[in-house]
Amino acid sequence: MALLTIEGLSKSFYLHRVNRWVQGCRDISFAVDPGEFVGITGRSGSGKSTILRCIWRTNLPQDGRILYESARYGTLDLARATQRQMLYLRTCELGYVSQFLSALPRQTAYDIVMRSALETYGEERRGEAERASEAMLRHFDIDENLWELYPRTFSGGEKLRLNIAAAMIKRPRLLLLDEPTASLDNASKVKVRSLIEQLKAEGTTMLGIFHDLEFMEGLCDREYNMQEGAMS
Repeated sequence: MALLTIEGLSKSFYLHRVNRWVQGCRDISFAVDPGEFVGITGRSGSGKSTILRCIWRTNLPQDGRILYESARYGTLDLARATQRQMLYLRTCELGYVSQFLSALPRQTAYDIVMRSALETYGEERRGEAERASEAMLRHFDIDENLWELYPRTFSGGEKLRLNIAAAMIKRPRLLLLDEPTASLDNASKVKVRSLIEQLKAEGTTMLGIFHDLEFMEGLCDREYNMQEGAMS
């Protein structure tokens, strides 16, 4: 049984300023099996990120179903799940790496990763969460001098590495990757790849968007290509 099944997913956006609709994605259907890594490629603006945002539910789909086999809820249509269900899934079962870091005010780099670690380990295993957070920050070469700083002062690459660290430390059942290497140098890409390989070996299911086809080589089990909102 697939962990994630998307059936007839469509999403458009209304631009009030110019009084017209813009197609995000249309009639998207595919499935991702447990432990599989599926990649989506295509030009910028082809609708790739819209699919991930619908799964994560920052975008509400207009048509279609997103069936996820939840450890807690069983088969759940994420297009119609309640806010409470989505909050639980984002905390305990799903992970999302975007190109942009979203952090609470006055939250340090260490706090961001530690918060994700505690969602996995729990307060009763705080010591393990602390050690895992420190190991993850070091893995992505985030200097210890930066750990207690607010990430708004970080470079784009540092923010992206921090975002990846926070998402991957949760070891989610399903990990969504939206251009995880977009602003990284080659050394950082190697770090990301090694952790993706580790998560895959541990059974994490992944759905990723990439422009870097060389990075994808040997990682993805299957690949789909997006053109003007449709998938081939």
